[in-house]
Amino acid sequence: MSDAPYAYFTVRVLGSERLTPSMVRVTFGGDDVARMASAGRDQRIKLLLPHPGQDEPVVPDAAEADWYTAWRALDPDVRGVMRTYTVRELRRDPDELIVDFALHGDLGPASRWAQLAPVGAPIGVLAPVGEENAGYDFRPPEDSDWVLLTGDESAIPAVAGILESLPEAVPARVWIELRDPADRQELPARPGDEIVWLTGHGTTADAIRSAALPSGPSYAWIAGESATVRAVRRHLVGERGLDRRRVKFSGYWRAGASETDLQNKNEAA
Repeated sequence: MSDAPYAYFTVRVLGSERLTPSMVRVTFGGDDVARMASAGRDQRIKLLLPHPGQDEPVVPDAAEADWYTAWRALDPDVRGVMRTYTVRELRRDPDELIVDFALHGDLGPASRWAQLAPVGAPIGVLAPVGEENAGYDFRPPEDSDWVLLTGDESAIPAVAGILESLPEAVPARVWIELRDPADRQELPARPGDEIVWLTGHGTTADAIRSAALPSGPSYAWIAGESATVRAVRRHLVGERGLDRRRVKFSGYWRAGASETDLQNKNEAA
């Protein structure tokens, strides 16, 4: 996989902290972290986690030419549990990978692992080896006068990374939907940014519908639970008349379905 845009890395837990009732931050280290890259913003990576009773995830050899196909060929009850996460930060000197885990109500395998992960626990990571890669979606046109960001708890790490990447001259209007007000976090907002925190599932579209938005060329980035994402996109494109090419939307999760469920559907197709 040395010539591929992504590579498989092994990292170990250096420590963790509870940021809010529904968010755990885990810091990873190891020699492999020095070879990882990130575009910042909403950079995606794949984490490979062990099943209960396993000391480390079962995965194909890192040198496998088609690593993902080889992983899919393994027994789903044995192979490492794959989950998609955002790089909150890729630090240098020392080399550390920071990932924030949103703890959803039913506590799926990644949430359970993040709450219990002991220092030294190994996991696998599929991550880019170059800063320019296909694993991030926030790509506003150069003529954007302002940006609109919406999400829920699962999107907070990406929203924070995006705000850190924005030029000072490009303000952001941000709506973040929480199940619990205690999950509110400090975000790297700048002068001119407006951040609205909402409580209650499905409230984002209504809040944006009633808001007065700035004029001028814009770019919208929408992420979080799939149904809410679709509702916000329909409003922006259908009711507000935004150019659909300037609206990026990503369903980070789907109510009632795990990422494993969605992976199995793809395998069956």
